[in-house]
Amino acid sequence: MKPVYTIDDLVSRNALDAGADKPARLAVLGWPVAHSASPGMHQPALDAEKIDARYIRLEVEPGKIPGAFERMRALGFIGCNVTVPHKLAAMENCTAVDPVARAMGAVNTVRFYADATRGFNTDGPGFERAIADDFGIPLADLKTTIVGAGGGAGQGLATQCVLCGTPRLVLANRSFEKLAPMVEKLRKLGTATEIVLLALDDPRLAVRCLESDLIVNTSSVGLKADDSSVLTADCLRPGHLVYDTIYQPAVTPLLAIASSRGCRTANGLTMLLHQGALAFQHWFPGTEPLAAMRGALAIPPSRIS
Repeated sequence: MKPVYTIDDLVSRNALDAGADKPARLAVLGWPVAHSASPGMHQPALDAEKIDARYIRLEVEPGKIPGAFERMRALGFIGCNVTVPHKLAAMENCTAVDPVARAMGAVNTVRFYADATRGFNTDGPGFERAIADDFGIPLADLKTTIVGAGGGAGQGLATQCVLCGTPRLVLANRSFEKLAPMVEKLRKLGTATEIVLLALDDPRLAVRCLESDLIVNTSSVGLKADDSSVLTADCLRPGHLVYDTIYQPAVTPLLAIASSRGCRTANGLTMLLHQGALAFQHWFPGTEPLAAMRGALAIPPSRIS
């Protein structure tokens, strides 16, 4: 068995399953994908449910999603997860797309049927459950600021905030021009949420952050060892809830500063957990994979009552 597979491994069952005791029938697709923690939670869930299947990492070059889907269908794959940079391409190559995924503009979960390829997005719902899990407060009750909102992850989480009726949503991004087309789509989803747009260097950002209950980082700032915090300390106050969608490293510069300011903090591991459990249930309706996945990721018990 390999830590990472490629499209070239999808030529036959013999090539794909050589040396394995179970057939590969699920995968996470990305470029790169070696870092993905998804197999580490999905395989224990498959084993706990006594499902004869293996979950693999599949490295797919940009532009190769159509070919990958075709080969996976031919080999009898049940479905797949999709990560960066393929979420838009996955949506474009599904024959049916769930309305929530369509609103978010991306697909992260695919289910192969005999006559269809269906796309879903569990990132937004997974985020909403993660906030309740980590902080014990519904997302719908929290005035929220999303930093790095112009990317795909930011758009997905912002969409979930609007769908659940977050009272105020502040969207901050380094490239301010990326926010305008996104907010047009968000305002079509509902009118209950007040939406504020700011550039990251706008002097009003600190005030808006201090007025918020929840601060979320969806940018990549914090992934590298020499990264500084995406926000300065004057944006944070005691009692803030601060969530960084990055989970490697577990404590990002933002979370370190937030902790020192008396904030309650959490990283993206719970979002990984909940979006994964929801994806699993798209593939296997009626299953309950959350406990096995939580144990595999060593995540403490939920705050959800």
